[in-house]
Amino acid sequence: MQVTDPKSMIRVAREAGGEAHVEPLNLGERVRELRRSRGWTLEEAASRAGLARSTLSKIENGQMSPTYDALKKLAGGLSITVPQLFTPPSKAQVNGRMAVTRLGEGQAQATATYEHELLAGVLTKKQMLPYRATIRARTFEEFDGWVRHDGEEFLYVLTGVIRLYTEFYEPVDLRRGDSAYYDAAMGHNVVSLSEEDATILWVTALT
Repeated sequence: MQVTDPKSMIRVAREAGGEAHVEPLNLGERVRELRRSRGWTLEEAASRAGLARSTLSKIENGQMSPTYDALKKLAGGLSITVPQLFTPPSKAQVNGRMAVTRLGEGQAQATATYEHELLAGVLTKKQMLPYRATIRARTFEEFDGWVRHDGEEFLYVLTGVIRLYTEFYEPVDLRRGDSAYYDAAMGHNVVSLSEEDATILWVTALT
């Protein structure tokens, strides 16, 4: 089946399972944008899709209308679905937010068991909450029950040795360079096994 015009492109996307309303767009520009966003050359993208380099070049330059079989190969090579070939990015604009936190300049938040240094504190409405933590606690009994909150959490050991206690798993000891990713709604506590306080990078994904 040949795709010859924007309306046909939309129909193909819907036939392939797309349910959302899709506005017409330039297929060649969309393919080029997807390829460049991955840092691929024409040769690499064509190889991944199982297409000839010349074919991909003609598609990007609007010099040919690909068959549906070619569209499936192209989508597969890009690791997306066929409807996504015809769907512009949900966020058309990049807001360009950025925050730099120099060593020791994070916002300090001390507790009896942890000493947190909040990173990127100047940014509001973040989707992640990154902070550097110094682990003061040495035993589980120093905590007033489990720590639990919304979201998912990632920790990376910067110095020392820690023991990660979780509600549904056996305690696990982690050393410098080790990491863990877990559901933060599950009870969890961290203690330092080192002579000196251990330090970790903690990142909480907010919901």
